[in-house]
Amino acid sequence: MNVRRSAAALAAIGVLAAAAPATAAGASPSPKVSVPAGLFGTADPTYDGVWRQSLALLAQHTLGYKPGAAAVGWLVGQQCDKGGFAAFRADTAKPCEGKGGAQPDTNSTAAAVQALQALGGHGTEVRKALVWLSTLQNKDGGWGYTPGSPSDTNSTSVVVGAFAAVGQDLAKLRLGKGTPYDLLSAQALKCTADGGGALAYQPDKKGKLVANADATAAGVLGALGKGFVVRPGKARDKAPACTAAGKATPGRLADNASAYLAGAVAATGHLKSALPGAKDQPDYGNTADTVVALAADGWTAQAKKPYAWLEKNAVPWARQSGPAAYAQLILAAHAVGADPRDFGGTDLVQALNKLGPAPQQAAKPATGSREKSDKDSGSRVWWIAGVCVVVVAGIGLLLGGRRKKRQP
Repeated sequence: MNVRRSAAALAAIGVLAAAAPATAAGASPSPKVSVPAGLFGTADPTYDGVWRQSLALLAQHTLGYKPGAAAVGWLVGQQCDKGGFAAFRADTAKPCEGKGGAQPDTNSTAAAVQALQALGGHGTEVRKALVWLSTLQNKDGGWGYTPGSPSDTNSTSVVVGAFAAVGQDLAKLRLGKGTPYDLLSAQALKCTADGGGALAYQPDKKGKLVANADATAAGVLGALGKGFVVRPGKARDKAPACTAAGKATPGRLADNASAYLAGAVAATGHLKSALPGAKDQPDYGNTADTVVALAADGWTAQAKKPYAWLEKNAVPWARQSGPAAYAQLILAAHAVGADPRDFGGTDLVQALNKLGPAPQQAAKPATGSREKSDKDSGSRVWWIAGVCVVVVAGIGLLLGGRRKKRQP
């Protein structure tokens, strides 16, 4: 999740590296960017406004709260005319794209879709966003961070989560030669390779695959067709192990990736990261994502050790990093069936709620990432996704006409 959140920022300063984790966000807003009302957190939202808002709303909803109207309204107001979401639109009256306009990206859009679909009542926004995402699928079946960029594991997985939120079948999501699973499978390292079972973010310049823990955790959810919010899968009796036996299926890809993650956290309980020129340090965000990935694939016993490590060590990181970090920890707790109100003695829920508009009221806890309360939204999105998948030959004309109609 760290690479997805920080990709735009890293690209802007010319140091985009798939294996580099995001640095902690500052506690104060940039003097050049005012933080608008309704947005969670006080740090500069330029590179993660929509991302952290979406995660915060998902976390609140998953806990059974109805997020504040101002918070939801802010997220809805960030959508571009064609359906995508940029990391942050400082001036929503100004059109997206073009010279000086906010540039929508797949990660912000997919995160917003997962949040808005879960909340219900936002069928129009969800539908527009998924149509926009549909037009950006690469021939290899995956998605890149920005329109036209090469596919990567992280972007593909978060987009899969958006379509999964409305019940889209991963195997049928095909606008080119491949499906999202084909892309994820192509990024997986063989069991006999160094880092076997893991997924790469992208092949390096020489075409070599290098194990990336962040991409691997994302890839587990992508292969399983799941979004950010997961419940523990059926507990497994044996420890995960990378295997090439049997048919190459999404389930086997997820199991192999889980085996890599379980091995990576077995000794210390956490993943390590190092920015260029810096010493190895604990990677809190990717460790939280590993907990979610292992739990989603049924390796609940293996997920408990990194979760316990997070309980003892991650609160200072969340306090410094802000709402997205608190949300990650809450979703990790949810994935293993733990109480986020007692996270090593810290109430994560209270801490998150203080960073944005207070929830309006408590409701029944969410039972999954796809909400039945928005049936009309779900059915209409299904229709559009079906058109995008089946009518491959006419997709350009069909969606091109819709885009023209929606432009101001």
